[in-house]
Amino acid sequence: MPPKGGGSYPGVPMGPQESQGDDDPRADLRRAAVITVVLTVAGVALGVLWLWLAPRVPLISDNQAVFLKDSEGEEAIGADGTFVLLALAFGAVTAALVFWIHRRGGIALVAGLALGGLLGSLVAWGVGVWFGPERDVVAHAREVGKGVVFDAPLELHAKGALLAWSVAAMVVHLALTAVFGPRDPEPEWGVWPGASGAPEAPGAAPGSPPQP
Repeated sequence: MPPKGGGSYPGVPMGPQESQGDDDPRADLRRAAVITVVLTVAGVALGVLWLWLAPRVPLISDNQAVFLKDSEGEEAIGADGTFVLLALAFGAVTAALVFWIHRRGGIALVAGLALGGLLGSLVAWGVGVWFGPERDVVAHAREVGKGVVFDAPLELHAKGALLAWSVAAMVVHLALTAVFGPRDPEPEWGVWPGASGAPEAPGAAPGSPPQP
């Protein structure tokens, strides 16, 4: 009969083995903090690329008012679209780099990617607006003179574009974790001594019946 105090024999596992080496949560928080800081700094690169690639909105003045040179132009929408496409690319690349470096998933890493992507997008927005064309349209129109075309300030009209980096980073990282992430070992189920394929009990003669 089984020994008292348990339902299995010594040395014979009766259920799936559980990992005893859980990671330190503080280490995960440190990784997430580093990811957040790095992505926030990377927002400067996104802002520079947005400033460089975004189409300009041409304006013109008649000394009385400022008008769009092309009232049917889509440059303003193009600026938002350029930001979204760049942010999606940054999200995919940063998520792939984080997975390649850490080779693991986890809520902390995903949270770091999401927060870092949002902060990086805010930094990129600020860089593009700050270093872009003059924001005081009236003063700029007076400076260039009547009938001279000049660029409107770089703006982000669709504020939802600020979430593109975070969303792309989370989706790509979760997908990579699901496809290439570490797998839990298959559970090993124990068997009763004496059953077919079971190991012999210590000290028992080969072929002897199991001891009660």
